[in-house]
Amino acid sequence: MNDFMLGIKELDSITGSIKKGSNIMLIGPPMSGKETILNNIMYNGAVKNGNAVIKVTTRNPASQILEWFNENNMSLPDSKIGIIDCITKTIGKEAVETENIKIANSPVDLTGIGVKISQFFEDFFIKKKIAEIQLHVDSLSTLMMYSNIQTVFRFLHVFTGRIKAAGAMGLFLVEDGMHDEKDIITLKQLFDGLIEVKIENDSNFIRVVGLSSKPTPWFEFEIDGARIKILGEK
Repeated sequence: MNDFMLGIKELDSITGSIKKGSNIMLIGPPMSGKETILNNIMYNGAVKNGNAVIKVTTRNPASQILEWFNENNMSLPDSKIGIIDCITKTIGKEAVETENIKIANSPVDLTGIGVKISQFFEDFFIKKKIAEIQLHVDSLSTLMMYSNIQTVFRFLHVFTGRIKAAGAMGLFLVEDGMHDEKDIITLKQLFDGLIEVKIENDSNFIRVVGLSSKPTPWFEFEIDGARIKILGEK
């Protein structure tokens, strides 16, 4: 049974593999490439490492996410992908469930989202016998807009605990600067490490904290089409 990798070699070479049961916050400002980073980790996990990936999307319909991968020649294996779409119903579009897409009522419906996450875990782990599962939530910030911090914390506590118990990996995206710092500190209690993204002088930088003995350096990166291209250390 393998541990997990991010698929960004400059970071992986320092952090090594990410141990099973790890929960990670991916945090950075708007327009800093966080979603593309998350998509690349998803692609690397499902295609290169044979992981199942469950993605909770609160901002883009599942159909748009799958189109993005197809348009960028990053075809995903349907048998290893589960998307929980929390947005299509709220914008009044027809919502159809398929084998790898489940529809939640809205980002407010944390109970319904939780049920569908559990269904995908059962499908991948028990029915398909896939041992390595990733759970991606894009984004926690949307959930926090619709629910109070105590409600989101309880929801997170359940699923970060389940990730630990299942030996899975969780990645939870947060918009930096949108929330009270006390709320971020509260949520950080549930995470084993951070992937931090920042913008300085119109350049993007990324580092990993808490998943190895010391933080990685800040690496400058750019989005090359749909890929993450590391330009060098800061």
